[in-house]
Amino acid sequence: MASRTVDIPQDVQDALKKFRFKKVKGLSALSVKIVKKDLALAVDEELDVDSVEEVADELPENAPRYVLISYELKHKDGRISNPLLLVNWAPPSSPIDLMTLHASALSYFQQAADVGKVLEVRDGAEGLTTQAVEDRLLA
Repeated sequence: MASRTVDIPQDVQDALKKFRFKKVKGLSALSVKIVKKDLALAVDEELDVDSVEEVADELPENAPRYVLISYELKHKDGRISNPLLLVNWAPPSSPIDLMTLHASALSYFQQAADVGKVLEVRDGAEGLTTQAVEDRLLA
């Protein structure tokens, strides 16, 4: 079992489950942050965007986030799937104490969200692109 440095309240667990089973055409994203004073996760926002690059533009430049992305993936054989991807958004300008908490809770959050693939983004919006998401999902 993963180490629990932060708590995942029931409302966040419910939001994760709802997001996971939501029928989406195209792209949908859910941003989750750590509330340091409570040592708990909280839903930051559900992003209604058209591209991965728009998700990157909406994320803070100085605070880490866990971002679940439901992405419409078109396979070479014509199939379409909607896999989930966890983006570990960790910009270098984030406070060290928050980054430490964020890093220590990643595995626990990944388990709670039931997501197999993680994309590490440490260089801001330049690292979160459609190509990076597709490369990670097809890996």
